Amino acid sequence: MSNSKVVEIQPADLAIPDTSVTARALARASQYWALTKPRVTMLTVFCAVIGSLLATDGVPDIRVLLCSGAGIWLFAGAAFAVNCLLEARVDARMTRTARRATARGDLAPGQTIVFSLALGGAGAVLLYTQVNPLTMWLTLATFVGYAFIYTLLLKPATPQNIVIGGFAGAMPPALGWAAMANGVPLEAWLLVLIIFLWTPPHFWALAMARRDDYARSGLPMLPITHGMAHTGLQVWRYSVALAVGTALPWAVGMSGPFYLAAACALNAVFLRHSWLIHKHYSDAIARKAFTWSIVYLALLFGALLADHYLHLILSV
Repeated sequence: MSNSKVVEIQPADLAIPDTSVTARALARASQYWALTKPRVTMLTVFCAVIGSLLATDGVPDIRVLLCSGAGIWLFAGAAFAVNCLLEARVDARMTRTARRATARGDLAPGQTIVFSLALGGAGAVLLYTQVNPLTMWLTLATFVGYAFIYTLLLKPATPQNIVIGGFAGAMPPALGWAAMANGVPLEAWLLVLIIFLWTPPHFWALAMARRDDYARSGLPMLPITHGMAHTGLQVWRYSVALAVGTALPWAVGMSGPFYLAAACALNAVFLRHSWLIHKHYSDAIARKAFTWSIVYLALLFGALLADHYLHLILSV
């Protein structure tokens, strides 16, 4: 009989793979991903795609649509990463943004710069080679306008920063239109105008609800410099201007009665939110108005697109 012993293997003796490297890599990737402000970038690309589809009568060139969407996404992500880098100290003072990797110092400035250059460079090459040079140059100009002119110069200098700098944020439909048509006609600029008028009531609703946070930031936001009543009045005035502006696509023959009816219904809700902010302000009302403004823009542009294809179907 053998004297050999059966050695019992304990769980502690088993080789357990070290997942710490993977976990750190995933955490770092998540930090870089957050720098691109994914939800805002998604809205940017959505507006650009709507511009592309409205520029096309019939089935769009899928390759151009995908390449332009990807290129604009890359440029937008690069712009937001630069924004996070330039506002790192401001973000660190605000509850809403203090957890950003740039604000906490988890990502060094050099890492953020390299990341932004990689995204922007890839976007530029993709748009120039696979779409057209006009779209690349317009997107590059938008990148410079947002990342540097707005973030570095306008935002810390004037309470009208969101109005003056809003043009850069309003450009996506024109970029998408240029991608398909290699031009930017009046119809594309009407879409830009709509987003330009939408931006102040959208953003000021958030700034009013988070006024204490913005007060700590040191930025000259309108609720801080001019007070809540004045800001509420401006929200109402821009909302009225937006309601008028959204009728322009119908007025110039770009869209038909379906869009006009949808725009009227959507504006009725938008104006109600804005009136409540102006006359019966509460933080809850402002937060609801901010959330509705995002839904409003998506539904408005969706109505434009539905009207566009409805017209194409009826004209066959």
